[in-house]
Amino acid sequence: MMQPAIFLDRDGVLNEVTLKAGKPHPPQTLAELVILPGVEDALKKLHQAGYLLMVVTNQPDVVRGAQSKQVIEAMHDYLKQCLPLDAIYTCYHDDHEHCDCRKPLPGLLQQAAEEWSIDLSQSWMVGDRWRDIEAGQRAGCRTVFIDYGYAEKQPEQSTVKAVSLSAWVKEFI
Repeated sequence: MMQPAIFLDRDGVLNEVTLKAGKPHPPQTLAELVILPGVEDALKKLHQAGYLLMVVTNQPDVVRGAQSKQVIEAMHDYLKQCLPLDAIYTCYHDDHEHCDCRKPLPGLLQQAAEEWSIDLSQSWMVGDRWRDIEAGQRAGCRTVFIDYGYAEKQPEQSTVKAVSLSAWVKEFI
């Protein structure tokens, strides 16, 4: 039986980011990983409404040498302990590697859909950057753009715009 999912970007959707020159940057250590207010409650509501919760995240700092895979995995273990997540899918590649899992390509969403029998047409991708929204659109999902007004390229369109994950869930559920 096919089921719907909420695909979630990690940084800026589930946890705080650090802004540098108006652009978001992920936490560098587990101690810096702070779950955003309202996220746990919002995810519980989505789960209770019958959605699988899938994190799909680009983490190119590993291949760039600015972060270790062990720290990323420790952060993901922490998120899984604190939040009702079903799975976390991570792309460790950079643009020049031309993989199909790095957002804006839909590879991570398609992989999760295959492994979990997810109906992409009944699913949502929630993200705070254009890459997230484009990946969701390419996978055939509806999209939620969390608009923080970053000083970077913005998505051309999304199904919904919101100020946070919890604000969207309050309207959606």
